[in-house]
Amino acid sequence: MAAPHAIHEEFPNDATRIHDLKLSNAHFARLLDEYDSVNDEVAAAETLVRPVSDDTEKQLRRRRAQLKDEIARMIAAVPS
Repeated sequence: MAAPHAIHEEFPNDATRIHDLKLSNAHFARLLDEYDSVNDEVAAAETLVRPVSDDTEKQLRRRRAQLKDEIARMIAAVPS
């Protein structure tokens, strides 16, 4: 099961755009990979599978939000 906040949950109406961007844009594909990795780290911290300090968890959440914002901008730039 995917960690909460998986990208397909965050953008449920944009599956086709995400797929197309992932195949055609290496930067976007790297952003998705990093988002998934950071999201997994947040989930592990939240569930205490891999406990971290509060500051580290906040930094991870901030990075996840930054990545999500950049992903959202790129998705929005694709014509529907």
